[in-house]
Amino acid sequence: MAQHAHSHKEHSGEDLVDAARHTLTDAGEQWTGMRQSVFEELSRHEKPASAYDIADNLSAARGKRVAPNSVYRILDLFVRNNLANRIESANAYLVNTHPGCRHDCIFLICDDCGKALHIDDDRVTGALREAGKDAGFVDVRPVVELRGLCDECGA
Repeated sequence: MAQHAHSHKEHSGEDLVDAARHTLTDAGEQWTGMRQSVFEELSRHEKPASAYDIADNLSAARGKRVAPNSVYRILDLFVRNNLANRIESANAYLVNTHPGCRHDCIFLICDDCGKALHIDDDRVTGALREAGKDAGFVDVRPVVELRGLCDECGA
């Protein structure tokens, strides 16, 4: 199936942190030191990370306990503002490397190694949005996850 994707700028490193900060503050939210720490920690993970993973790593780095509940609240804020994506089936999060670009992602998740990547296919997610609207729902946000084995694990 051909993918109908749109273009967006992928960010990394300090450029990613700056893009996230601008996206959040443009939305009228504050960019606090703790929010930056959570974002930077999340961005270090190549695989989906749980709030507990992030809280444990921040606790070790800071030398004092960081509560997972605080991390969950920040991650939920990030998801609402398009700075992170939630992998529903794993109750884990991935940093969005193109903050400010709103679109629906289709996540491919490896059942063996946990690797996750996303693809854009506006035909699939658009059809899901329309189905939701036809059923009387408003502000529909498709969450699509496909599970299987990545190229490396399936070989």
